[in-house]
Amino acid sequence: MTLQLKVPKMACSACVNTITKAVQAIDSAATVEADVKTKLVTIQTAKPESEVRKAIASAGYPVD
Repeated sequence: MTLQLKVPKMACSACVNTITKAVQAIDSAATVEADVKTKLVTIQTAKPESEVRKAIASAGYPVD
């Protein structure tokens, strides 16, 4: 499943790395693409959206 989430606090490549690690901690096969300018994160994952949102939020990046 493909998720597209808006992460307003994402500001730099370090933020992207943190978000990627958070998602891959719950789904090691997930792919994460992030655009810092638009604040959009596109995630390919088998996990439910609620789990992905929780993982990103617990890394310090609440999802809109």
